[in-house]
Amino acid sequence: MQFAASVPLAVYAATVSARLHKLGVRAPGATIALAGGVLAAAFLTGSGLVTWLLSRPETAAHVELVRALQYLAFGLGGPAHVVLLGLLVAGIAVPGLLAGLLPRALAVTGLAIAAVAELSTLVLLADAAAPLLPIARFAGLLWLIAAGFLLPRRRVRTEG
Repeated sequence: MQFAASVPLAVYAATVSARLHKLGVRAPGATIALAGGVLAAAFLTGSGLVTWLLSRPETAAHVELVRALQYLAFGLGGPAHVVLLGLLVAGIAVPGLLAGLLPRALAVTGLAIAAVAELSTLVLLADAAAPLLPIARFAGLLWLIAAGFLLPRRRVRTEG
């Protein structure tokens, strides 16, 4: 399921990046969103594949290997995925705020979620930072859903 979940995330990243470009965003935000989303999806894919490898009966006989693969699966699907998911959120939130493409409250919330996602890197240094991972992951995914609905399809031009 983790492997399968990475595909719609990559599609979302490509779609939202294209929409930001269509809306006239020429700043790096759209490219940051694309890079963050594609890399977050790639790390989620890697975590899913390592987890699948752990499910194979021939792997179970190698205790040290199993432990190393568990750490690798966690690292890929935890901090690596979440930090890059934060880049996706920030890549949408910043131009959403600066260009007025998103409601201010939603854009600022996105920036806060992105900051928590980036702080989740600390889990590599201290296990006590582990709660940042699900907070950033689930808040980030909910934020992406909201942003997907609220990001305009076309730029409204005002004359004056």
